[in-house]
Amino acid sequence: MKNITIIGVNYYPEDSAIGLYTTQKAEYLTQRGFNVSVITGFPYYPYWRINEDYKQKDKYYVEKINGVSVYRYKQYVPQNPTFVKRIKHILSFTIGSLSNLNKVPKPAVVIAIVPFTSAIFLGWLLKLKYKSKLWVHIQDFEFDAALESGLVNKNKSIIFKFLFFVERFLLKRADVLSTISKGMMEKLERKTKKKGFYLTNWLDTDIFNKQFNEPHPYLSDKNTFKILYSGNIGAKQDWDVFFLLLDKLKKHEKIEVIVVGEGANRKFVEAKLKDYKFTQYYKPVPFSQLPQLLASADLHVLFQKDNVIDTVMPSKILGMMGSGNPSIVTGNLDSEVKVIFEYASAGYYYSNNQLNEIVEKLLKLKMDSRLRNELGNSAKDYVNEFYSKEAVMTNFMNELERVLS
Repeated sequence: MKNITIIGVNYYPEDSAIGLYTTQKAEYLTQRGFNVSVITGFPYYPYWRINEDYKQKDKYYVEKINGVSVYRYKQYVPQNPTFVKRIKHILSFTIGSLSNLNKVPKPAVVIAIVPFTSAIFLGWLLKLKYKSKLWVHIQDFEFDAALESGLVNKNKSIIFKFLFFVERFLLKRADVLSTISKGMMEKLERKTKKKGFYLTNWLDTDIFNKQFNEPHPYLSDKNTFKILYSGNIGAKQDWDVFFLLLDKLKKHEKIEVIVVGEGANRKFVEAKLKDYKFTQYYKPVPFSQLPQLLASADLHVLFQKDNVIDTVMPSKILGMMGSGNPSIVTGNLDSEVKVIFEYASAGYYYSNNQLNEIVEKLLKLKMDSRLRNELGNSAKDYVNEFYSKEAVMTNFMNELERVLS
């Protein structure tokens, strides 16, 4: 039985975004006979506070979850994650996790999950100590995302020159580099001059293909056209455009807009939603309820900032498409998401300055259930063919066996 160590700050009981994928990957490896250890932090996402069930636990805590040995360090978690506080958050996890490197059995392969980029440093130390293979998997280019989303201003160029230098140095220590979209593959090659391995995120299509007799309680009104945003409420979404859309929808009847999520901008968004009579905010649902929630919407929306392009492939897109309902997405018109949406006939993709066109299409979808069904079924078929968990994990296992050989 070969040992594999995964290093990443997000893990179960976090059941969305990176924590969900890392957990499913670790448990998949365990089911296939590997001895898997995970070096991680205490669960905090998306609420940006330590999970209540873990608050009273020791700073270093070890547990066994579904066959996976989990080594945790209680990292600093800022309630208001500014750039400086995020750096402190990263350093806290990285420095605190150093001692956990000595607790895992000698790994044949170390998988470092980015973010954080500092997870690569921890993985590199294990590589040096045990001559392990180092696989770096990039879910998000965190420094690029910080610049593009406006989390920091660009007059901190000296700091970012240093951060990008460190990033390139660490990436070049890897034996395998992988990331989740074609655009990110190109960015990775520009940074490292190396070819990466395409390892997209996935959808557990067996769960999402279930039929539900009743709508989710958050979307139970059968007399309204239900528009849903479900996901992180953070800096990468364009909330200004979202609220401009709500202004234009005020005069239209039988429309309900539901926001489900948590994140750094949640307080602002929740307060602003109270200005509209046809909106509702709810906290995130457990992953077990997510398929029913997404399937209960008539239309999904996602407003991304125009200047964020191919730094990240939003994982929520797969759930939206797998729900069997159409979506309207905005963002950079050169984005890979736009290409996928058009190829899959999953809905409509716009730039954020096309607000009138968005409203027109939204109202057309409201009136045309046949069009909604066509787009929704097309989106679902595309995800089932190209993004099923089994297909992606088989691809991952084939590459892992090559690395181990």
